[in-house]
Amino acid sequence: MRALVVDDSKPIRSIVTSVLRSLQFDCSEAGNGQEALESLAKSDRPDLVTINWHMPVMDGIELLRSLRAQPRYRGCKLLMISTEQAHERIALAMEAGADGYVAKPFTTAALTREVSALGLAAATAAPQAATRVLVVDDSTTVRSLLSKILAETPGIEVVATAENGQAGVEAVRRQPPDLVILDVEMPVMDGISALREIRRLHPRLPVIMFSSLTEKGARATLDALMAGANDYVTKPTGGPAEVAERIRHDLVGRITALAGKAPRPASTSAAPRSPQSPRPRITAAVKGVVVGVSTGGPTALAEMLPSFAPQAGVPVLIVQHMPAFFTTQLAQRLSKLIGCEVHEAVHGQLLEPGSVLLAPGGKHLEVAKDGPFGRVRLTEEAPENSCRPAADVLFRTAAAAWGSGTLGIVLTGMGRDGLIGARSIVDAGGAVLAQDEFTSVVWGMPGEVARAGLADAVLPLAQLGAEVGLRLRRRSTR
Repeated sequence: MRALVVDDSKPIRSIVTSVLRSLQFDCSEAGNGQEALESLAKSDRPDLVTINWHMPVMDGIELLRSLRAQPRYRGCKLLMISTEQAHERIALAMEAGADGYVAKPFTTAALTREVSALGLAAATAAPQAATRVLVVDDSTTVRSLLSKILAETPGIEVVATAENGQAGVEAVRRQPPDLVILDVEMPVMDGISALREIRRLHPRLPVIMFSSLTEKGARATLDALMAGANDYVTKPTGGPAEVAERIRHDLVGRITALAGKAPRPASTSAAPRSPQSPRPRITAAVKGVVVGVSTGGPTALAEMLPSFAPQAGVPVLIVQHMPAFFTTQLAQRLSKLIGCEVHEAVHGQLLEPGSVLLAPGGKHLEVAKDGPFGRVRLTEEAPENSCRPAADVLFRTAAAAWGSGTLGIVLTGMGRDGLIGARSIVDAGGAVLAQDEFTSVVWGMPGEVARAGLADAVLPLAQLGAEVGLRLRRRSTR
């Protein structure tokens, strides 16, 4: 069965998707009603669409009415999932075309029961064990807030807290959790020292750093990522409600993705969806390389870039999902690691052979046609895929400027940023490479590209850099 999950909250989409996958649904996602209609127009009719009420661009009621007005979706089940709980509001949703209604906050059992009531899943589906989380932070307030918010999230259980790194390591030693949320700056033992001890005890235990959005915090967080942390979340500021919402938005989806608890189909009789066959290899001369990466990016870039960047001979442009302080520090760190200078891109600068540029946090990086290789254009246009910078923006503008000479690389990361841009590269005659699932911290972005059949090759991280180098050397012999 197929489902489309429509909600402007990425954490809620992740939770709903996890529950539906446990019920043997193949899921895709959309962030608002308009995006949902565009997605549906390009795919087969799903069996189920879950719809949030309050969304930007097009809200859930408008989407319900639009779908019910189209004969194509007459047999599709539409399930509203909303914070609205008044009887008259629920009645309005049902009158607009909803087949069922689930109120937020919901439990896994409640959503499963409603999907079963629609005739789409067995009510006896095996429950999924909650992701067991350890919170390590020297602030009592932070520990309490994280514990409260995560405890309210279906599928997540805070099993312990610790006030410093040493206590956190002891907690891991006593009873390893499924995931650790780790502060960077703490007394007794700091987060990076604790991370190294945790890695020694459990090399594959997922760890998310919870760091301050400052220059000092950015340096420390990059140290932690290079030392083996899987991801990071910056500590939000503002009023209690705003802080709580930012934690839900930034943290819950990462926990779901990293902890490996995303439910799998219960029956072995249903074969998992596999990537489409790779496309025939593109042999056009490379004019520029564009890279999109998110979760696990700093270490992936540090491993891949040395294989080709110092001798690239063409511009190499990178989108890493990070805030401004962090991209500045990442450029400096990569310069020391890969054997050539990496700079944050500057608006208006001409692209030159061998330049390695990183999109500044908070700005989209575009390639504008000008000169042999183009010129940098930075914008603060609306985020795409909830990201700014977004790989899709870089990829499509590079494809427009370089055509068949565009080589795209999609590395580890949550979500689907880069998918639409990869299609632009392919449509322009260029080539796309994707990181394989085994070496990805999260096989979201590269997995979407692989499953869509847009990748020339799906390769382990260690082989990606060598493959890019081969394609660039082929350019130099033409």
